[in-house]
Amino acid sequence: MKKKDVNELFVTCMNDHKEDFYRLAFSYVKNQEDALDIVQESIKKALISIKAIQKSGSIKSWFYKIVVRTSIDFLRKQKKITLVDDQTIDFLSHGKEDAYNDIDLYNALDELPIQYKTVIILRFFEDLKLEEIAEIIDENINTVKTRLYRGLKLLRIIITEEELI
Repeated sequence: MKKKDVNELFVTCMNDHKEDFYRLAFSYVKNQEDALDIVQESIKKALISIKAIQKSGSIKSWFYKIVVRTSIDFLRKQKKITLVDDQTIDFLSHGKEDAYNDIDLYNALDELPIQYKTVIILRFFEDLKLEEIAEIIDENINTVKTRLYRGLKLLRIIITEEELI
């Protein structure tokens, strides 16, 4: 593919799926500014290595892979320090009732090992097919299936334990 074509396809993909990429980054860091930083860093990494794109159909999966890896790198660097953004502080300081839907699910997801969390997020929150997930995380389809089922089993155990407490 020509460099100009790849660049145009990349820009189109970014415009068409920017909310998806942001949501994926946010699912890892739970902070608006950090999620935006991750997306920005991912775009920078993608532009540096854009010549690696072989097929136009793989741009979205390729960029998902970059976002996942950048998010995981960010978490490693932060060593799981949880920062609270200004909106959350403002929300909590006014004593409003908690408006988070499925907070138990999100807390349980945070307890999962990253390999299971990644597969579950990509499958159920990003609605990707198992084949796309396999491409994103550089694993074969059977490994993705195994991680998905083990992750769901662990998630069920974590949620059940929390309900008993």
